Amino acid sequence: MAGKVFFSVSMSLDGFIAPESSEDLMGQQWMELQQWIFPLRFFRENLKLGEGGKEGRDNDIARETFERTGASVMGKRMFDAGEQMWPEEAPFHTPVFVVTHEKRDPWERPGGTTFHFVDDGIETALDQAREAAGDRDVRIAGGGATILEYVNAGLVDEFSIALSPVLFGAGIRLFDGVDASRVALEPVRSEPSSRVTHLTYAVRLR
Repeated sequence: MAGKVFFSVSMSLDGFIAPESSEDLMGQQWMELQQWIFPLRFFRENLKLGEGGKEGRDNDIARETFERTGASVMGKRMFDAGEQMWPEEAPFHTPVFVVTHEKRDPWERPGGTTFHFVDDGIETALDQAREAAGDRDVRIAGGGATILEYVNAGLVDEFSIALSPVLFGAGIRLFDGVDASRVALEPVRSEPSSRVTHLTYAVRLR
């Protein structure tokens, strides 16, 4: 049986998931947005940053998100930014399908991540990701425009937001341009931690 299609992001209280400019991706606001995940044991293990790290529900959720993912899909903007920042052993450890207009051979990295470049649309990328994922889930990794395309196309089954106690004021809004006439949400779970509030919703066609 095919798994779900989902996304999982950190979001500021005023609705932003990233700064407008990719040059600010490692800036102070973005670091504050993601600060809940950096100390986690799983994060440190996955990026080979050494032993130790925080346990608890945040750590469990980060690990569960990784373990359910059999393949990922991302947009070219996210790939371009990540190509500069990810370590040699990219943190996905599964096939990743990049939605792009560029023809390019697959790019294999140590640790099980291979980037495949798909130049004929979001549905083709998802079909390839589903096949690669088998009975595990497909994660729409980002960025915001790519997530929105999949939501508006009715191709997302579920999503989770780590609502972070930080304000951006400007940047990329998660739902800026969503087709609210077609998309309805059903609450699945709400879990507060000492750092963020984890919100999970099922997505239904309205």
